[in-house]
Order: sequence, then structure tokens, then C-alpha cells
Amino acid sequence: MEAKLWNDKREREMYDNFAELFAIIKATEKLERAYIRDLISPSEYESECNKLILHFKTLSASLRDTVPSIQRFADTYKMDCPSALYRLVTSGVPATVEHRATVAASTSNSASIVAECVQNFITAMDSLKLNMVAVDQVYPLLSDLSASLNKLSILPPDFEGKTKMKEWLSRLAKMGAADELTEQQSRQLHFDLESSYNSFMAALPKGGS
Repeated sequence: MEAKLWNDKREREMYDNFAELFAIIKATEKLERAYIRDLISPSEYESECNKLILHFKTLSASLRDTVPSIQRFADTYKMDCPSALYRLVTSGVPATVEHRATVAASTSNSASIVAECVQNFITAMDSLKLNMVAVDQVYPLLSDLSASLNKLSILPPDFEGKTKMKEWLSRLAKMGAADELTEQQSRQLHFDLESSYNSFMAALPKGGS
């Protein structure tokens, strides 16, 4: 005698949906692995992945009551599909879209920090030209510049601007707040700032890349 998985039409529909969900997860895992191994082009991957994500969202919404947790569903049916679960449940967008968003955010963030560094360089050099040479005037400007340079990941740890600002901050920290730089110290600091600024501009990627 053949055993039935369902007792009525509703149960049969539920098991059909389970089978479909199982197939979507498996297909997504296969697609993710193919993309990672360069077996499929990014455009083909993105198109197929979008279809699977859309199908998954529609199906999982209708199964919300019977399958409250997709992770538990995968565990119950012993599905070893970590990439699919990440793509369908956690991310919700193809890897190509995720990558573009990351690059855009990184570029935008870097551009903002570069602008901040340039502003801090100019402010520090201008303040010396205006004879603002007291320690409590110079120190905050160099501290801001040093902090912004350290935020920019494209600069190496031994970048000239970083090391010179660190040296100057160390020197100023040993002086009193009301102490002033001598004319010679002021000229040297301005020279170091200008030299560091030129090195900074030369270190930036060309062509807006």
C-alpha cells in the first residue's frame, strides 16, 4: 500500500510548496558556487539570481505560517546551503549588486576623507601664515590633520605626513599651552606641512579611480 504524505488538497499544496522552496534554495546554492568559480558571467548571474530571490520572497511570504524560519527548514531537511541562505535570507540582493554598493560606499567615504585631509592641510598652513603660532592654536590643527590622515586607508603607515605630524605633536605636547613656536620652528613646520601636502596629493589614485 502506498503511503500518502498528505490527507487533503491543502496538505498536498503545502508539500508542493516545500518542494519548491527546497528547489529554490538548492538552485541558489548552485548559482552562487558557479559565480564564485567564474563559471557564469556577472550579468547572467545577476539576472538568474534576481529571479530566484523574487521567487523565494513570493513563496516564503505565502509559507510564513508553516515555515516561520527558513534556517530551521534547511536544518530539518539537512540542506548544506550556506551561500544560498545568505543570499536569500540575509542579503536579499545578488552579489554583484552588493559589490557595487560596497565599492560606491567606499569610494564616497574615501572622497570625503580626502576632502577633509586637504581642508586640514590648508587650514594648518594658513594659520601659520597668519602668525597663529601658540601651542594651543597649532596643536588642535595638527591633531585634526593627523586624525584625518590616519582614517585614509590608501596611505601607508610610514607616509611622510603621518610621521611628521606625529613628531610635531610629540614636540608640542612637551611645551606649555601659551608657548609659541619660534620663527625657525614656524618656518620648518610650514615646510613640513607643504612637503607632506605635496606627497599626499601625489599618493592619491589618478583618474578618479
